[in-house]
Amino acid sequence: MEAESTNSLKDLNIAITGAARGLGAALAITLSDLGCNVILCARSRDALDVIAGHIENRTGRRPAGFMVDLADAASVESSAKEIVNNFPTIDVLINNGAAWLGGRETPYEAVEVMSAINSALTGTYLFTQALIPALKKSTRPDVVIIGSVSGLPNVSLYNVSVPFYAAKHGQAALADGLRQMFLGTPIRSICIHPPWIQDISPLDEEWDAVPSRAKNEMVTNRDIAEAVVYAITRPRHVTIASMIIDSDAQGMDFRSRLKE
Repeated sequence: MEAESTNSLKDLNIAITGAARGLGAALAITLSDLGCNVILCARSRDALDVIAGHIENRTGRRPAGFMVDLADAASVESSAKEIVNNFPTIDVLINNGAAWLGGRETPYEAVEVMSAINSALTGTYLFTQALIPALKKSTRPDVVIIGSVSGLPNVSLYNVSVPFYAAKHGQAALADGLRQMFLGTPIRSICIHPPWIQDISPLDEEWDAVPSRAKNEMVTNRDIAEAVVYAITRPRHVTIASMIIDSDAQGMDFRSRLKE
C-alpha cells in the first residue's frame, strides 16, 4: 500500500498549540503551504496576528487564531470550547505548546515549575480531551505530541531543569496512554521527540538550504516539520507511535555551546 501524499493534507483542519513562534510557527506555515486550514493557538494575540499575516501573504488565506494558555485550566477549557464551536471537525491536533525551563543552580519559583508541568501535561491533556469530539468527526484524525529527547529513558539532564525533564517524560507517557485509549477508534496518537533544534522559519533563506546540510550539522525546525508531515501521511493502518530525531552527535556538541 502506498502512503498518502502531502496532497492529501489539502483542506484539513489542523490545530496547533504554541503556534505563535519557533517550531509551532514553522509547523503552521509549512502546513498552510500544503493547503491545510491551520488553527493557531497561543498565549499572545499580537504574536498570533503576526503569524496569521505571514500565512495570509503566502497563501491568500488568513488562519483563525485563538488565545490559549496551557498552564491555565480555565483558559484551556474556554478556548477549546470556542475552537470546537468554530471548527466542529478537526483532523489533526498538534500539541506543540509547552513552557521551557532551563537548568540553573538557583531555586525555581513555584510559578515557573507549575507552568512547565501544567502546560506540558495538565493543559495538553485537557486541551486534547476537549477536542476529541471534533477529532472523532474526521475521517483521518491524528493527535501529535511534540515531546523531546529529554523525555526518553536514560537521557542526561544536560542543561534542562528537572521540572522540564519530568514534564517531557510525562508527555511520552501521555502519548502512549492516548494511544491505548484510542484503540478501536480511528484516532492515532503520534509522538515526535526532537533534540536541540535550530530555530529557523520557512520565511528564512536558510530554510531552503537545510536538505544540503552535512551529517554532523544541527537539526532544524524544518526537519521536525517534515517529520510531522511524514507521520500524519502514513497509511491509516500504520501509527508512528514514537519518532526520535537527533543529530549525528546526539545534540551533545550543541548543548555544550549553549552552556558557553
